[in-house]
Amino acid sequence: MEPNQLARRFSSQEVAAATLLMTKSHQTTSSAIAAFSVKDTIAWFASMGVELKCEETGKLFPVTDKARTVLTALVTRCHDLGIRIQPDHRVSSLETSPEGGFILQHSQGTLHAKRVILATGGRSIPKSGSDGVGYELARGLGHQVTRTVPALVPLVLNDRMFHKTLSGLSQEVELTTMVKGLKVDQRTGSLLWTHFGISGPVVMDASRFWCLARAQHDPVVVNCNFVPGHSQEAVREWFLAESLAHPRRTLVKTLAQRFPQRFAESFCQYAGCDGQTASAQLPRKDRDHLVALLTKFPLPIAQDRGWNYAEVTAGGIPLEEVNFRTMESKLVPGLYLVGELLDCDGRIGGFNFQWAWTTGRLAGLARGLPI
Repeated sequence: MEPNQLARRFSSQEVAAATLLMTKSHQTTSSAIAAFSVKDTIAWFASMGVELKCEETGKLFPVTDKARTVLTALVTRCHDLGIRIQPDHRVSSLETSPEGGFILQHSQGTLHAKRVILATGGRSIPKSGSDGVGYELARGLGHQVTRTVPALVPLVLNDRMFHKTLSGLSQEVELTTMVKGLKVDQRTGSLLWTHFGISGPVVMDASRFWCLARAQHDPVVVNCNFVPGHSQEAVREWFLAESLAHPRRTLVKTLAQRFPQRFAESFCQYAGCDGQTASAQLPRKDRDHLVALLTKFPLPIAQDRGWNYAEVTAGGIPLEEVNFRTMESKLVPGLYLVGELLDCDGRIGGFNFQWAWTTGRLAGLARGLPI
């Protein structure tokens, strides 16, 4: 698909409304995205020779299906612009200089800079270098840092759950996250059962709400509806209709009409029901219990998988402390803050990359750099 054709599928309004949802300042992020939208990103990569394709989900990938294609293009662009990349110079401190500008202490010595763009990433996947040092550098210069928690991270279930028997199985579900008795998030999507618990797009998107509540010691429950879009009463009517139509069919076989066989077997066992009992002979008490669990199953989440498996970081430097026309700090002139350092994280699907492209572009242009 040509860049112009791809671009017509997106608008800055769609990106602002549909992607950067995990922030308290939607108007601020919308104005930033409008300045460098998905359409602009497509054109930018095309100018570097990276052809993109759009999948049915709306996600964009290089036609090569290789992340290295993007990496190579970015590194080549840096070399073309005469930018030196010094991966062995780890910054340990950053402070303002009495003579103006900044003094950076790094593993190879000291560096004086007129301006600094902090693009260190958050805390996710620390082996890549994003171990949270950027927050400490910004905090040392007077910036606040809100509570940071893993986001887009798989969740670990208690061992009493039946997830291990379902490892590798995907199901369409609806997850509702309740914090202190109030609904804070509800979404439908694919859940992937794993040997440790649950993953998949719907889980990854919901995880930041669970992680934040747990970090704040707030009571949190994630309820799973295995029949998304259907109420408890609707599922009860379906079950009764199936039982009347096929009175000798076992409970497992009845559930297998709507769910994967493995799930039906494990679910019956977890619910304390004999899966070989004829559905029509299931006591009303057991039937009501089964239906209730199918539509409002409290997932026994023990913990998240931590920073090593989190794709992004939720929380960070408040957006109110940054000028979004330039990404310059409102507290420290000459300091620019971009990407995941800021208190803004997107849902799964590459939207955090767009946030990085956008804020990095704005900072670079404000700094007077060729992009």
